[in-house]
Amino acid sequence: MSLFKSTCLVFALLVLGGCGFQPLYGKGSAGNTISEFSKIHIKPIKDRAGQLLHNRLLTSLNTRGSPGNPLYLLDVLTNEGKASLAVRKSAFATRANLKVTASFRLVSTKGNNSLFSGTSSITVSYNILDSDFATLSAEKDARKRAVQEIAEDIRIQLGAYFAQTRNKN
Repeated sequence: MSLFKSTCLVFALLVLGGCGFQPLYGKGSAGNTISEFSKIHIKPIKDRAGQLLHNRLLTSLNTRGSPGNPLYLLDVLTNEGKASLAVRKSAFATRANLKVTASFRLVSTKGNNSLFSGTSSITVSYNILDSDFATLSAEKDARKRAVQEIAEDIRIQLGAYFAQTRNKN
């Protein structure tokens, strides 16, 4: 590596360290966001997408199983819609979009007051094929991909909330 590149890299690291950057999920002076995740009880969610989202949130937030004495409740509502795209001359659609939206609310178990709420939405595409089974399989895979992204987005939003409340205290 050239001297110029080395100097630029060291300068960039110094600037990044001086701006107050802290990892969201790391252990440090700001505390541990992951320990806050383990205090969340996730309420059951309706519909198939909701069940998938519930299971995904359980594995990403509660890595050691459901909390015995939770401090927070996570209430999630899902909504799903389909739209056909890429219509052939014969008026048959060959592509579809699946839009999944999740609205969530973090509630304190003490006092039952709402602490944080948010929304996550994603649109995923899948092919509409001649075989009904293949189309259902493609739609199922699209739903699974959408739920994975929504669960990760909810985890990031909750992590940012916990990091922000820790910094205020």
